[in-house]
Amino acid sequence: MKPSARKELLAVPTKKDRQRLVRRIELLGEDPRPAGCQKLTGGDRYRVRQGQYRIVYEIREDELVVLVVKLGHRRDVCRAL
Repeated sequence: MKPSARKELLAVPTKKDRQRLVRRIELLGEDPRPAGCQKLTGGDRYRVRQGQYRIVYEIREDELVVLVVKLGHRRDVCRAL
């Protein structure tokens, strides 16, 4: 996880939402392309929903790594991309 994404995770107001987001990120390690994920245009980035939050991540096949790039409320994440 990028340091900026870690900061965004810590900025999520409720502990319950943070726990759900962490669990969803852990599941991405097992299945990087779950049902409901969307490939974003302009690169190898994907987006998944977790409630009102979005997780934007890259899949690095050669390293077997899922890198979380951006995380935040849906209104903020969509504007930033």
